[in-house]
Amino acid sequence: MLGAMAEAHQKSSPDLPEQAGEDVKNESGAVVDGALVLPFQMAGSGTLDRLVETARDYARQAASENTLRAYAKDWAHFARWCRMRGAEPLPPSPPLIGLYISDLAAPGGKTPPLSVASIERRLSGLVWGYAQRGQRLDRRDRHIASVLAGIRRKHARPPAQKAAILPEDLRDMLATLPHDLRGLRDRAILLIGFAGGLRRSEIVSLDHGKDDTPDSGGWVEVLDGGALITLRGKTGWREVEIARGSSDQTCPVHALTQWLHYAKIDFGPLFVAVSRDGRKATGERLSDKHVARLVKQTVEAAGLRPELSRAERLRLFSGHSLRAGLASSAEVDERFIQKQLGHASAEMTRRYQRRRDRFRVNLTKAAGL
Repeated sequence: MLGAMAEAHQKSSPDLPEQAGEDVKNESGAVVDGALVLPFQMAGSGTLDRLVETARDYARQAASENTLRAYAKDWAHFARWCRMRGAEPLPPSPPLIGLYISDLAAPGGKTPPLSVASIERRLSGLVWGYAQRGQRLDRRDRHIASVLAGIRRKHARPPAQKAAILPEDLRDMLATLPHDLRGLRDRAILLIGFAGGLRRSEIVSLDHGKDDTPDSGGWVEVLDGGALITLRGKTGWREVEIARGSSDQTCPVHALTQWLHYAKIDFGPLFVAVSRDGRKATGERLSDKHVARLVKQTVEAAGLRPELSRAERLRLFSGHSLRAGLASSAEVDERFIQKQLGHASAEMTRRYQRRRDRFRVNLTKAAGL
């Protein structure tokens, strides 16, 4: 089925940039930026140029920066794979894609195989990459769908879950932080991330107020009863309510207000870098990688899971451990946890619950057995 692919792809195609965001010319000579095409027959004007830039800005906002960056890497990897085999990535060829994902699942040499989830993500990146170049890749084509179904059947495994950070773990982690400005910031990050069930990208995207910065992912209002976070998540805007804790040492709202006060933050990004001497906050927004590093560093410093090696321990915990910790620890009705985490289904919420009574609802007895 895939054997006739190679000859068809020896034909040359116009060289196109591998990186996303570069202008590409279509057959008529029009410039393509993403999926946007400006025909030459339209007379240029200041108003039209402004509209083109506005449309391009909106197109770039169709997905998060992390997603776009990952898709661009996926396309670059595929284009490099094609070049090494004397093939051309354009126009889209389902047989070629079938060979590509087969190589990802069962590569030769010392290259490790990708997981099924990673292969599916690569496919999504290719669909996006072709769309940016004005072309369409049909994932349902038999050359792709049948190969992917076989990969799933042979290689699919239950997802590897990160360990949940439980309240007692979090207290030990907080105790390792220094009592300076950097420590105040990191304490607020851990507590807000845990109590809000936030993703690491959501934590660092927060601003002090609404519309403070163009790249804001939400903002925070500190009220008498707690903090109200208005957040732009994966499924749209939502509100996350974080109530005050039982003591100042573990209260996320207290930790946040302490950080804002001593860092003198009243505008712009909520969590920013601290100067080298640790005396003042800069205006530079932290990246989501800081949250992942912070979790791993404090887990290691607190000595959690001492039975594991350091490498195993670092692989087990990540930024997602905060979300899993809230879902596993909050002893409330499941629908409240689902709302806090922003999940569309209860089944997704259950995936985050590491310790729960799986047999609380006994259908066997309910059926009369």
